Amino acid sequence: MGKELKTLIDENKLRERIKELAEEINKNYKENEPIVAICVLKGAVMFFCELVKYLKMPVRMEFVSLSSYGCSECSSGRVSALNVSLPPLENQKVLVVEDIMDTGLTLKFLLDYLKTKCRVDDVKLAVMFDKKCARKFDIEPDFSAFDVDDKFIVGFGLDYNEYLRNIPFVGYYEK
Repeated sequence: MGKELKTLIDENKLRERIKELAEEINKNYKENEPIVAICVLKGAVMFFCELVKYLKMPVRMEFVSLSSYGCSECSSGRVSALNVSLPPLENQKVLVVEDIMDTGLTLKFLLDYLKTKCRVDDVKLAVMFDKKCARKFDIEPDFSAFDVDDKFIVGFGLDYNEYLRNIPFVGYYEK
């Protein structure tokens, strides 16, 4: 991008807050009650892997691949369902794990899909970042690690044009 990447949240603060978020989620479920955790690829993978390590209930991990960004810094307004093949989920408790909730378009698509196609009636949503200022759909996460203002953020799974996901902290570029 040609500009200096500034740190928004360092690696230690990320990991500490994700542990706290896992404890919030643990309080919502019984320890012996299994859940299906669904990771929205690619952005949520690092958050997902860190989060599920601290969940105390039995967890089955599943993955879907959705996108509404393409090669841009803002949503395209359309969701591309790259891979939503899931096992039967009827009568399962489902936790969807997403990197960032901004407009809510991608998560609205996935939640509608889970309710109609997979017949899931117990679904909760955990996001690493909640960008409320960009919300266009009436969806709120059940669990969120951080609120973020109108910055384009990268790192810890979040990308710019498929790069920078590997950075162990979350950063941003000044506009």
